Amino acid sequence: MEYNKSMKEKLQKINDFKWRIPRHGRMRVDGIVYAGEEIIETLEDGALQQVANAATLPGIVKASLAMPDIHYGYGLPIGGVIATDWEEGIVSPGGVGFDINCGVRLIRTSLRLKDIENKKERLLDTLFRKIPTGVGSTGRLKLSHSQLREVLADGAAWAVRKGYGTKEDLCSTESEGKLPWADPSQVSTRALDRGKDQLGTLGSGNHFLEVQIVDEVYDEEIARKFGLEVGMITMMIHTGSRGLGHQIATDFLVVMEKALSRYKIWLPDRQLACAPIQSREGERYLGAMASAANFAWANRQIIMHWAREAFREALGMSYDEMGLQLIYDHAHNIVKKETHIVDGRRMTLAVHRKGATRAFPPGHSELPARYRPTGQPVIIPGDMGRYSYLLVGTKRAMEETFGSSCHGAGRLMSRHKAVKEARGRSIEKELKAVGILVRSASRKTVMEEMPEAYKDVSLVVESIEGAGISRKVARMRPLLVIKG
Repeated sequence: MEYNKSMKEKLQKINDFKWRIPRHGRMRVDGIVYAGEEIIETLEDGALQQVANAATLPGIVKASLAMPDIHYGYGLPIGGVIATDWEEGIVSPGGVGFDINCGVRLIRTSLRLKDIENKKERLLDTLFRKIPTGVGSTGRLKLSHSQLREVLADGAAWAVRKGYGTKEDLCSTESEGKLPWADPSQVSTRALDRGKDQLGTLGSGNHFLEVQIVDEVYDEEIARKFGLEVGMITMMIHTGSRGLGHQIATDFLVVMEKALSRYKIWLPDRQLACAPIQSREGERYLGAMASAANFAWANRQIIMHWAREAFREALGMSYDEMGLQLIYDHAHNIVKKETHIVDGRRMTLAVHRKGATRAFPPGHSELPARYRPTGQPVIIPGDMGRYSYLLVGTKRAMEETFGSSCHGAGRLMSRHKAVKEARGRSIEKELKAVGILVRSASRKTVMEEMPEAYKDVSLVVESIEGAGISRKVARMRPLLVIKG
């Protein structure tokens, strides 16, 4: 990989929340980073170099983009967004990531703190018992390969057909929880083996389920339309396609590496290995990637269903009394076929979002009818000790970032460094002292995920709102946390 320790020195300030890496060398377009000064000071040169590297990809249009939660990743930085011409451009697994369709869903309730105050331990224990967590965790569902292929083809709709939720849930899920161009025949036996027992599992690392409380509302009108107000209990689920998606990414990185010489593609970093969209390799990857995306939507749908059951069991209340309603579910590791205006021309693009989410504006035809007046809900989880945010997409996001926003706080420390920093401490006790209860399959995971390991999400959200590509609606703080 080309590495330049002075990448940060190349940054040119456009405004308080937008910076340019000027086109140089083999870059086909500029790099653009959305972040405030405080975040810019913490950025790794390696992550900025990855923004520049992605700008060399064949068919890339407008710019190689980075959101304020940017940090070093595989090929494309986490927090990266690139779009390539659907007819003449490439698709890159490194531009999507290993956890295909890792994403977030936010659920509102009709509950207040008084409704759960004396039952928090019971609720947390019930959620932890019902939802399998941890490295290699297997779920309550055991599927054959043929049954799993049905999931890969139908996504969240498969889960709803099997009784895990309602059709209304699908209406509040990005793409209604299904990419129709999924091709399960492109998914290897190894990937199927890894995924067949993992549907309905949270996994490990930064994946979580949180019970939260709305502690701040910034836009009362939109919050009211979403059914939110201060003091209301919410739930957030963050997970993806588990071992199945990881294996698909691994399989196709090998395929793409071999394709580079066949299509005479030069890259500064082979982690960006790619193939033309209009090639057999490109078509195969897109079919497999969509299959993993559908698995992830089914996974989050089933977890939400079991979480609803846990609430009913722990609180002894009916679903009607609790009002557990999905606000939205969106992906943040995916490539989507979308239409955008580039330099005044309408183009069909492959928009790669890696650690970035859609942030479509009011009126967009792909939004559910209930969100066309407001813009798409944009869910930004923070670390388990501070806050998470709900925002909405804007017209400027559509004009500047292919309708994209950030996906979270973004790491400041490696997992290894976080564990080292947490030695001799009890992160669980520290969090309990401020009213946050934590359950995890591994103490090491809690150390890796300690709050200090992440950027302050309020700075990330300030950058996104300052840049005009999402607008704050509400803030939630954690009460109960399940980590893998």
